[in-house]
Formats: sequence, structure tokens, C-alpha cells
Amino acid sequence: MIQVRAKSLQLTDLFIELVDARLPDIFEIVTPRDHTKRGSQVALRHPESYGIIQVLLQRGVIGDFRDPDIARFGFTPLYLRFVDVFDAVEILVDVIEGGSYRDARFAVRNAVT
Repeated sequence: MIQVRAKSLQLTDLFIELVDARLPDIFEIVTPRDHTKRGSQVALRHPESYGIIQVLLQRGVIGDFRDPDIARFGFTPLYLRFVDVFDAVEILVDVIEGGSYRDARFAVRNAVT
């Protein structure tokens, strides 16, 4: 279990580091950076998180939306690879830069996100 916990922290550290580097000032990282206060998930705040999550889901990146403005990502260390984190952030960058999350179809939220 110690190794599983260590990998979960490495995965979440990597995700946070990449979001900070690739998307500076786009998201507020809500999840504590302190390992003793963090689980295997990272929560990002953005006013258009709902649309961002919807586009990511369409692109194969699994996350969930928490009202009012949180995009949340879980990191399962038993089968998630570091390359998966790199790929997910690359897709997230593409979604933000392309602005696809602003599409009118995301103006109305589904009951289940």
C-alpha cells in the first residue's frame, strides 16, 4: 500500500506541475499541494469547468464536474500510467486553447455530469 500511495502522489504531483507549467493562470488548483492533506484526486477551479469537462469526456479524458466551478480528476495508481497524465494535460491544453468548451451546447448543464 505504501507503493500505491507513493505512486498516487507522484501522479497528482505531475498533473499539478504540468497544469501549472502549461496553463499558467488558467486554473486555480483547489486541491492541497501538501501530501498529508491530499488524496488521489486534483480539483481545478475555472468559471467554465462544466464545458471543459464535457469536452474532455468526449476526447477520452475522464473527469467530473462539481458545482459551481470545479473540474475534478482522479488518479488510480494501479492502472494509470505517467504517460496518461501527460496525454491528459496535452488534451486539456488543446481544449483550453481551442475554446471548444465555450460551445453553446454547454450553456445548459445536464443533471448528471
